[in-house]
Amino acid sequence: MSGDSLSGLLFLAVFLGVFSGYPVAFVLGGVSLIFGLIGVEQGFFSLQFIGEGMILRTLGIMENQILLAVPTFILMGTMLEKSRMAEDLLKTIGQLFGPLRGGVAFAVVFVGALLAAATGVVGASVVAMGMISLPVMLRYGYPPAFASGVIAASGTLGQIIPPSVVLVVLADQIGISVGDLFLGALTPGALLAGFFFLYVAVVAILRPESAPALPPEERTLTRGQLARRVLLVLLPPLSLILVVLGSIFAGVATPTEAGALGAFGAIVLSRLSGHFSWRVLRESLEETTRLTSMVMFLLVGSTLFALVFRGFYGDEMITRLLTSLPGGYIGALILANLLILVLGFFIDFFEISFIVVPLLAPVFVNEFGVSPVWFGVMVALNLQTSFLTPPFGFSLFYLKGVAPPEVRTTDIYRGVIPFIGVQALALIAVIIWPELVTWPIDGR
Repeated sequence: MSGDSLSGLLFLAVFLGVFSGYPVAFVLGGVSLIFGLIGVEQGFFSLQFIGEGMILRTLGIMENQILLAVPTFILMGTMLEKSRMAEDLLKTIGQLFGPLRGGVAFAVVFVGALLAAATGVVGASVVAMGMISLPVMLRYGYPPAFASGVIAASGTLGQIIPPSVVLVVLADQIGISVGDLFLGALTPGALLAGFFFLYVAVVAILRPESAPALPPEERTLTRGQLARRVLLVLLPPLSLILVVLGSIFAGVATPTEAGALGAFGAIVLSRLSGHFSWRVLRESLEETTRLTSMVMFLLVGSTLFALVFRGFYGDEMITRLLTSLPGGYIGALILANLLILVLGFFIDFFEISFIVVPLLAPVFVNEFGVSPVWFGVMVALNLQTSFLTPPFGFSLFYLKGVAPPEVRTTDIYRGVIPFIGVQALALIAVIIWPELVTWPIDGR
C-alpha cells in the first residue's frame, strides 16, 4: 500500500476509535502502534525509528516548560470555582445591573467574562451560572430560550479569554510563546464579550418583555452597601487576574511561574473569603491531577500518532491537499475551520489540539505565511463556537444538567443560535482583520 493510503487509513481508524467512546489517549496510542508495526512490515520505517522517536519525544514532553503551566492554571481555576466566587459575583453584579432592562443578562455576560479571565474552566462557569442565575431569570420573566442562550454563551468565554488552558495547549502545539498567544487573544476575547453585551442590549430594546429589570423588592442593598459589596467581590479576582497576566506580559514571569503564583493566590483568596477548607483544597487538587493526567496521556498518544503519520509521509499529503484546493488559501481556510467546527461537536478541545492542530498549523504558517499567533486565536474562537453548536455542543449538556425541569433541550438549542451567529461574526472579523490579533505583538 502507498503512504497516502496508510496515512489516510490511520486518520480514519483514529477517528472511528474516538467516536466509539473508548478513551481517546489509548485510541491514539493503540491504533498508532498497530499502524506503526504495519509500517515496519511494509518497509516505510524501522522499529528503531519508532522506539527512538518515542523516547526522544517523550523526554521532550517531560522537559517542556510550557506544559508545566497546565496544572497550575487548572488548580487556579478549580480553587476559585470551588470557593464559591461565581456565586458571590453573580449575586452582587446582579444587584448592580438589576435596575436596567436585561440587567441579570448583562450581569451573566460580565461575570462570564470575569470568570473566564479568572478560571478558564468552561464547564464550571456554565454550571455555576446555570444553577444560580437561570432560576432567577425564569422567575422574573426571561424566556427560557433567551436565558439559556446568555448563560451557555457567556460560560464559553473561558475558551478565548486569557489565561485560558486552551491557549496554553495551542501555544505548545503550534510552537509559539504562551505570552504572545495570550496577548493576541485579548482583543478578540474582549470583542466577543462586547458583542454579547450588544446583543443583550438589542433584545432589551426591541423585546423589553423578554429582558425585564430586576423588581425593586429584589434589589435589597442600599447604594453604600452595594458599592462596598462590589468592591469586596470584584477587587480580589481582578487583582489576581492583573497580577497573573501582567507578570506574563511585562516579562517578569514565565507562564509557568505566573500560573503557580495564580494558584497560590487563588488559595489565599479562598481563605480570605471564608470558603477555604481542606476538603475544598483536596477536591481541587484531585480535579487538577485528573485533568493534567488526561492531558499528558493524550499528549503521549498524539506524539506516537504524529510520528507514525509522518512516517507514512502524511504531513506531505495534508500539505498537498490544502494547497491544491480550489480557491487556494481561502479554500484551505474554509476546510480547516469546517473540520475543527465539526470535530468540536464530538470530541474535546484537548483532543482536537493534539490531533488536528499539529497537522494544519505547519501548512498555514509555512505554506501560506500566516501569523502563528493569529492561527492559534482563530482555532480557539472556532473551538469556542463548536462548544455552543447543537446538537452536541458541550456547553449545552453542561447547562441542561443543572437547568430546571421547565427548560427543555429545544429551548437551550434555540437560545444559543443567535449567539452562534455572534461568535461567527467575531471569527469572520478575526479572519478579515488579522490585526485584531497581531497589533499588540507588532506594537511591542
